[in-house]
Amino acid sequence: MDEVEAIKSLSNRLDHQFSRACEAILNCKGRVIVSGMGKSGHIGNKIAATLASTGTPAFFVHPSEALHGDLGMITAHDIVISISNSGGTDELITLCSVVKRQGTTLIAMTGKADSILGKIADFHLDVHVNKEACPHNLAPTSSTTATLVMGDALAVALLRAREFSPEDFARSHPAGRLGKRLTISVSDLMHTKDSLPCVSLEDTLEQAILVMTGKQLGATLVINKQGKLLSMFTDGDLRRAFKAGADLKDTRLSDVINNKYFYINESALAFEALSMMQNNSIMVLPVLDINAAPIGIIHMHDLLKAGIV
Repeated sequence: MDEVEAIKSLSNRLDHQFSRACEAILNCKGRVIVSGMGKSGHIGNKIAATLASTGTPAFFVHPSEALHGDLGMITAHDIVISISNSGGTDELITLCSVVKRQGTTLIAMTGKADSILGKIADFHLDVHVNKEACPHNLAPTSSTTATLVMGDALAVALLRAREFSPEDFARSHPAGRLGKRLTISVSDLMHTKDSLPCVSLEDTLEQAILVMTGKQLGATLVINKQGKLLSMFTDGDLRRAFKAGADLKDTRLSDVINNKYFYINESALAFEALSMMQNNSIMVLPVLDINAAPIGIIHMHDLLKAGIV
């Protein structure tokens, strides 16, 4: 409950200091560097990662490492977010004093506005808590939670100000499920050219089976003499044809095909193909060009392998 109360109290602290800190970051010509010792450092690492993945270039620098050479990573064009609940962490005070002298903007995230860090900062974000969740009121618990939430609030405010879209997010997460859904197109996954199973209306069920077996897609495209798609013939259609008494060698596709079919274009997202398949309970989709000629075929298994599903 102490942590819940700590989070609730933060809403009253999204004040002019918070707004000005956001404006400074939006106008920053460099990078945002987050720094903190101990548990604050772990929280800072996460805040830096969240900023970076939501449109604000950022990275974490350990204050001790900074004082032994990594200060070269920080320029006057950057902004430093310094995290310390007490506001009196020696390594951070030294780090912030140095970067301030070179003209770097400093944002302090502390539990004490009148601390050394709070006073030397250009902007102060108040993350104080009344009590740690630790029964001894010692271990950083409520304070680290409040700091994390303040960092997330900062990232989300910046995300909205930048009009950061799901597509932008996907570009930062190309290997994630969302990234794949928003970046992989049908053309990236479809089977083309010699991989395409094709038959004509005059072909028999036997010929269709041979083509379907050879291409291993569980379906074949039925095309006319001009190369345009007339229909799809699938494993399900084959079973229904046999159930109706169709003869393997004598029954032609013109006698059993269903002229209703779904298709997609190659520039569509693979996720759109997935939605179409799921909504219509189908496993394969032909990919057509502007002249209704098939240029590819995409299977549900292709979407599964690509991690779209």
